[in-house]
Amino acid sequence: MRVAAGQFAVTPDWQTNAQTCIVLMQQAQANGASLLVLPEALLARDDNDPDMSVKSAQPLTGGFLQRLLEESRSNALTTVLTIHVPTSEGRAANTLVVLRGGEIIAQYQKLHLYDAFNVQESKRVDAGDVLPPLIEVDGMKVGLMTCYDLRFPDMALAHALQGADILVLPTAWVRGPLKEHHWITLLAARALDTTCYIVAAGECGNKNIGQSRIVDPLGVTLAGAGTGPQMIFAELCKDSLGHIRAQLPVLKNRRFAPPQIM
Repeated sequence: MRVAAGQFAVTPDWQTNAQTCIVLMQQAQANGASLLVLPEALLARDDNDPDMSVKSAQPLTGGFLQRLLEESRSNALTTVLTIHVPTSEGRAANTLVVLRGGEIIAQYQKLHLYDAFNVQESKRVDAGDVLPPLIEVDGMKVGLMTCYDLRFPDMALAHALQGADILVLPTAWVRGPLKEHHWITLLAARALDTTCYIVAAGECGNKNIGQSRIVDPLGVTLAGAGTGPQMIFAELCKDSLGHIRAQLPVLKNRRFAPPQIM
């Protein structure tokens, strides 16, 4: 199974960002990918206005997703990304959507809001309270996560115990001291915790690191991006995953009760 992660710098204009997503979808399709992961909060971003993503929120029926759904009708991809969806006056939900065949086949409202490192996502964003169901792509089961969720091993483990083979992660990982180190370390750790593949796409604007990664179940980076716009690809293998889990059966060997996710 061929997978892709595409990263770009989100602009303040949603139509420009929608067109960039469409181009990345076309590139992924042309290169034989079955799964494409795009970054987090793709509607709009402005370095001078940290609330731009929420201010630009659109419903799932809005123009941004309708353009992507139209492109989705013409390809065989499963595409994963997040946008902000209005919930109440001046507030929104950071919502992951999965597109396939011109439809939204799954959605997930971000559980863990980024209230850390002098940022308070919860000031304008409403947290979700439900772990999403797994989706299936080419016979492999996929767990859905968003950005800051990566720091919470119980969530990744809950997906794995439900049968996930792959974890996908749209992100906008904020720059800062040691943040790149945290990113690479946490991706490897979650892969090893769960013996899952991870496909993580990062926004690469002035405030976010980019550095999209595709990581195997032993924590090895199969493909990695730099800090600019880029598309990366890797081959994921169900048989290889089975061999790794036979050699490293951490999901079977665990002694604690499964984590309780809302």
